[in-house]
Amino acid sequence: MIQQLILPCPACAALNRVPSDRFGHGNCGRCKGALFTGKPVTLSSQNFDAHASRSDLPLLIDLWAPWCGPCLQMAPAFDAAAAQLEPQLRLGKLDTQSQPDIAARYGIRSIPTLILMSKGREIARQSGAMQAGMIVQWARSAAAGQAA
Repeated sequence: MIQQLILPCPACAALNRVPSDRFGHGNCGRCKGALFTGKPVTLSSQNFDAHASRSDLPLLIDLWAPWCGPCLQMAPAFDAAAAQLEPQLRLGKLDTQSQPDIAARYGIRSIPTLILMSKGREIARQSGAMQAGMIVQWARSAAAGQAA
């Protein structure tokens, strides 16, 4: 029996049902954009809950700010990690300066901070800048610990 997964579109946040045999491929039913791009999604108050709570795919969030040197230094590493972690995880970037309500909801006190979420629940958290390989290793380890 083919199982269906619920995945928000990275472009328009519309929820899409994706058969497990087509997982990692496909286009959005609403905007026709690719469901997997290998790049982080820009998170905002308009799309955050779709990706963090309604998706069947775990979400790895980079909480950052444009004035933060370590955040800017880590940005290319996070982008590289997205190419390695999709389609097992969705990666998203949340600008804490433009989205302070969401940052406050999660008690963000230092940036950059990575939070791994599944179905609206925080699984793991790590503060401080990391290289791409470390991000991938940490995220896979945290996701595997959740699955066990």
